[in-house]
Amino acid sequence: MPRINNPKPPKRAPKIDTRRGAKKKPCSFCQHGVDTVDYKDLAQLRKYISDRGKIRGRKVSGNCQQHQRDVTDAIKTARELALLPYTQRTVTERRGGRGNRDDRGPRAPRSDSDRPAVAEVNAEAPDVEAEEILEYVDPTPVSEELVEEVAE
Repeated sequence: MPRINNPKPPKRAPKIDTRRGAKKKPCSFCQHGVDTVDYKDLAQLRKYISDRGKIRGRKVSGNCQQHQRDVTDAIKTARELALLPYTQRTVTERRGGRGNRDDRGPRAPRSDSDRPAVAEVNAEAPDVEAEEILEYVDPTPVSEELVEEVAE
């Protein structure tokens, strides 16, 4: 008897289409007998914009092809006239992403040639009192007459 190298896999059950028999969402403009979509009716247009500011598609909104085109043109016109924003302001609550430093572990030390160590900088600074610091800032003496003129 010949040996079969590739046995046939078991047959799967057919996929069930959940949309079969479901009715398409009716176009609200056709139901109400609206001929044109007004770009100034912002409450109506906001129904067709997502929370991110994208224009919803026909399958989501349920509009017919012609009214979807009219809605898209009205939204774009309202955006150009600054009646509607191009994007909505969103605040993300997630931390991190690509630039999160916490996930990458400790930072690699820099080389000594890039920056002097803190101990070396502090060792170079002399211990001085407040009066001596003023001398370091401006060593030239100021005449009293000049000070009186500036004060007036």
